[in-house]
Amino acid sequence: MSRTPSDDRTAPAAIDAIGLRLIKRTALFLLGPLYFLFVAFVPLLCSNRRGFRGWYWRLVKRACSRLLWLLSIRTEMTQADVATLAADTDSIIVINHRSHLDGFALMDALPDAKWITFAAKQELCNAALLRRGFKGAGLVEVDRKSGSVALETLTTAVQDMPARSSVVLFPEGTRTGSESLGAFKAGAVLVARATGRSIRPIVIHDTGRLLPRGKHLPKSGTIRVEVLPSFVCDLTATVDEDVSRLREGMMAAFDAGAQR
Repeated sequence: MSRTPSDDRTAPAAIDAIGLRLIKRTALFLLGPLYFLFVAFVPLLCSNRRGFRGWYWRLVKRACSRLLWLLSIRTEMTQADVATLAADTDSIIVINHRSHLDGFALMDALPDAKWITFAAKQELCNAALLRRGFKGAGLVEVDRKSGSVALETLTTAVQDMPARSSVVLFPEGTRTGSESLGAFKAGAVLVARATGRSIRPIVIHDTGRLLPRGKHLPKSGTIRVEVLPSFVCDLTATVDEDVSRLREGMMAAFDAGAQR
């Protein structure tokens, strides 16, 4: 059996003593469901309020941060990268995907000035409660049964977004356990070309070692979030060439981080 980096290297050092980790996780087990039910129910009561999406987005962001804190996980981002994201406009964000922690880490690390939303498969929005919350938070529902419909839905959603907002896409399509990044799908490049937006690549380091695929309880440690230079599609090149160039840039950053 081939071994992945998460097999060959230990997870990042724990950030809390074992006793404190036990207390935090007990609190998460006992009180977490009530708190996250509160976050889920808020849209049922407040979705028609003026400015709802703005303050609800911050509520969800804080919930992600509290979850990571209770799991004794912290995120790191350089001040230069924080400033870059705070000023980022008219972009589509793409991140690598190795763990369920990836989205939480990105939400925690983002400056308040930058708003994001995620594209999610339509099946997640079937439940009435989840649908109201996802719609309130601006989540983009994508019907994965039809590639053309999904692309059209995503393109329209991006065109309607304010400049400060970005949709987050996982170009690998699903969590990958390969030694480096998996193959990229063309969706982000196609939407960027159709909307005239740039692509902002972000590389998430160490989530795969804290919560490998198939595991349910993450280890304590630090997740590093790295913001790469803006990627502009080359309309004189083919879509495949743009996809390859985007992947190569993210893969170089990911592999360099794996050597640290």
